[in-house]
Amino acid sequence: MPSTISEVEEQATQERGLAGGPSNPIAQHAYDGFVKTPSRSGSGWVLGATAVGLALILASIFGLWLLRSVRRLNRQVAHLNRQTEQLNQRLQGAEQHVKSLDQKASEASAAPVATVRPDQAPDRVPDRVSDQVPPETKDSQATSATETQLPLRSKPAAQPPPQATQKTEESRQQRDADLQKLKQSLSQIAETRRTADGVVMTFGEKSIRFDSGNSNLSPQYRGILNRVARVVMPLNRYSIYVYAYTDDTGTKDYNLQLSARRARAVRDALVQAGIDPSLISTKGFGKSKPLVTGSNPKDRAANRRVEIGIIDSTLPPSGQPRK
Repeated sequence: MPSTISEVEEQATQERGLAGGPSNPIAQHAYDGFVKTPSRSGSGWVLGATAVGLALILASIFGLWLLRSVRRLNRQVAHLNRQTEQLNQRLQGAEQHVKSLDQKASEASAAPVATVRPDQAPDRVPDRVSDQVPPETKDSQATSATETQLPLRSKPAAQPPPQATQKTEESRQQRDADLQKLKQSLSQIAETRRTADGVVMTFGEKSIRFDSGNSNLSPQYRGILNRVARVVMPLNRYSIYVYAYTDDTGTKDYNLQLSARRARAVRDALVQAGIDPSLISTKGFGKSKPLVTGSNPKDRAANRRVEIGIIDSTLPPSGQPRK
């Protein structure tokens, strides 16, 4: 019986040791590390899953924001393209209207003016009646007719009033002076030449250069266009034409599209500089109208250019940049 009780007590002592850990300090430290290790690995897994979830949520939010920004930019570009097409249509309508007015004025000025010559009698009498008139009466009628027509011979032709002629000449001189001053200011920025009703600036490879097959305008060239805008903005009766040309590398259709994109890039830079977009028209001419003929690198660089024409909008656009 005592042996049985001691066995029971020993078994209870072992069970309490297993529940509370070993009594040896070294064994107890190992036991604690073994017991606590699963809890640490579980918390690290939870933290990792949480971090991955947050990263996915942030990536989704950024992706949605980026997609909306791209769509908004596409809508703005489409809107600007529609405005450009409408402005071009209005400009073409205005040009046709001016041409029709010029044609009517030319027809009106070319119409013959009916005049009576002194050697023509105002009235013609039938032969039978004239035979019955005495010779004395015929002589008196002829004399009176001649006296009546004499003032018509000495009457001078109608001419414009002297004041109107003087005013027109003063306006022309003032306009020429303004264009000459504008040419001098723009010549400090790029090569500039006079036309019949404005000036044309030519930006070659040394002033504005696009990478091959690219229509993006580098930030280093925006300073040149900002200077052009500062000169042009004070003017109030001028329109701006932006034309772009390429070299002979590539197909005709590709170069037409590339030059049109480059012209729009220059236009956008001028608008950002402060010029009213309704005053600017653009067009790409591709590889047509080269300045020089040749296929070496120097000739091709000369043909890759952008031209900006500043034209007096009060006159017919006869002096637009050479295409």
